[in-house]
Amino acid sequence: MNRRHFLIAGATATAVAAPPSDRIRMGVIGAGGRGRYLMNFYREEPGVHFGAVCDVYEPHLEAGLSIAKGSARAYRNYKALLDDKDIDAVIIATPDHWHTQMLLDAIAAGKDVYVEKPLCNSPSEGVAILEAVGRSDRIVQVGMQRRSYDLFIKAREVVAQGTLGHISMVRSWWLDNILRLSTKRLEGPLDWKQFQGSAPSHSADPLRYFEWRRFTDYSGGPITDVGPHVIDGIAMLMGAGFPAAVNATAAPVRTERVDTPETLVVAVEYPERFLAVFSLNYDAMKYKQENDQLTQLDGDKARLDIGREQFAVYQKGQEATPVESMRSAQGFQHSVRLHVRNFLDCVRTRRQPSAPVEIGFQAALVGLMANESLRLGRKIKWNRERMRLET
Repeated sequence: MNRRHFLIAGATATAVAAPPSDRIRMGVIGAGGRGRYLMNFYREEPGVHFGAVCDVYEPHLEAGLSIAKGSARAYRNYKALLDDKDIDAVIIATPDHWHTQMLLDAIAAGKDVYVEKPLCNSPSEGVAILEAVGRSDRIVQVGMQRRSYDLFIKAREVVAQGTLGHISMVRSWWLDNILRLSTKRLEGPLDWKQFQGSAPSHSADPLRYFEWRRFTDYSGGPITDVGPHVIDGIAMLMGAGFPAAVNATAAPVRTERVDTPETLVVAVEYPERFLAVFSLNYDAMKYKQENDQLTQLDGDKARLDIGREQFAVYQKGQEATPVESMRSAQGFQHSVRLHVRNFLDCVRTRRQPSAPVEIGFQAALVGLMANESLRLGRKIKWNRERMRLET
């Protein structure tokens, strides 16, 4: 095998004015940290105009309007935004427990949708989304950007070529140090009732609002919040679909007042006859970005290591030097830019995006099955024909 090394230039396309027929009028539902992060990528793209921003927390709404600029309308109820006939497509970047209902309502309103992961908060929600999107002509992109990332696309080609030989196990981890809870206070009006939605009722609590990812009332915790990124990356590289079975174990929750697992190991069995082992630890030391989300594909001929910004292939008996490698010149954030572009291209061409809802459901399902495995203390199986969990 000859040594091959690549550098992904990832050059940004020159921004040119889009003709009126190519202009896309965007609405933003959820202008918190992630929503505004996405807005900054969308506003770089030719032909994108922000027509409306919606949030239940006034400071976030104001911050989103500041990014949108122009004449973007302010909404405090997402259904009012969806009723806006001037909006072509929406970004949904709200807490997880709102994703499904907002997506279903957006489709019913005739909007194309970029929805953040996880796609759903339960298997039944995922099935409902698949059915609704299948009946519609709407474009829906799930925010799992590795599907559009040239680094992962090239790595998938390496795997498909058989370079690694037979792969029976994939190992991956997400390591971070973010147990400390927010001490933020509300700095403006918050519509607490709208924030809670269908979740169990509680008195207004800034901690629950700012740290919603750490409460099972609103989220499945890190395994469903960030887990889909890594799980989907594995499925993409391996050409895998729905999981066959999931088993999980977790350390006790260390942080007071929250109830989602912070440190856990998940083993995923795939029908494609390989095992994926994913370790997630929010109580680890802070790693460099090149190693904090590392995935290793163990083949019987070679091993592929892929992180957020580079991959390397190590041949059996020659582990000191990679025989093939690639690095992204523009860094991991460029994957989000590419994913946004893919969605916008598909809105214009009506082609399927790189991360449609079936792929989003497959990735979300692993985390949901992991949490169910923790709850019951046993392996959880997925019945693909009946689309339901079994033990």
